[in-house]
Amino acid sequence: MTTAPEPSAFYTGLVARLYAPLRSTNADPAPYTAFVRHAGGPALELGCGDGEPLLALRAEGLDVEGLDSSADMLDRCRVRADAAGLDVVLHHASMEAMDLGRAYRAIYLAGPTFNLLPDDERVAAALARIHAHLEPGGRALAPLFVPEDDPNLGRTRVSGTMRVTPIAAERDDEARVMTTVLRYEDGGEVLERPWVLHWHTQDGFRALAEAAGLVVQAVLDPDGRPAAPDADAVAFVLRRPAPD
Repeated sequence: MTTAPEPSAFYTGLVARLYAPLRSTNADPAPYTAFVRHAGGPALELGCGDGEPLLALRAEGLDVEGLDSSADMLDRCRVRADAAGLDVVLHHASMEAMDLGRAYRAIYLAGPTFNLLPDDERVAAALARIHAHLEPGGRALAPLFVPEDDPNLGRTRVSGTMRVTPIAAERDDEARVMTTVLRYEDGGEVLERPWVLHWHTQDGFRALAEAAGLVVQAVLDPDGRPAAPDADAVAFVLRRPAPD
């Protein structure tokens, strides 16, 4: 299986163009709206992509900026923002290398974008940058999931002339990595790209967050209740400690 591209290189061209019409789910803005209202602004959405749910929060008047490593996805976000008559501040950077020159009361990922970072070293770097960009007492929300063994091989999602199909997969439980080759098609244009997901145990992610200087306030399930230790989908609520 070929080496997967960086997320900034994965979400480009045909993949960026087909992302919105072929995504399997749409992010519900309500949990992120509630998180930002509770934590306060300004806020930063990491991995904002084409603006879902960032633009919904901006439409509610929340002070939220967006960051993504893909210039193509940010371009699509700007087009959507203009069409909706919304002003939005966008940053082109990876979350593990961001240096934005300001701090935020709230930082969140709308979905398990952390799973796109291919190893613990990159995740540790991203958590360190989150710590650096939070105001003292500020909070971060980081959803995570463990992918299923079956990546739906051969099952095609279709929208008009556009199609995406998982055609091969390789899972390494020791490294906690799954690589799936996706075939994107739009008319006569065809592109195959490996897509990497890297997952975490709850204890492992807790250790990485604490090493970055963040306090784990809660680990929640998708319904907002305390997550079971073996839950496959969780959200970590993190806080940068305020000085004594």
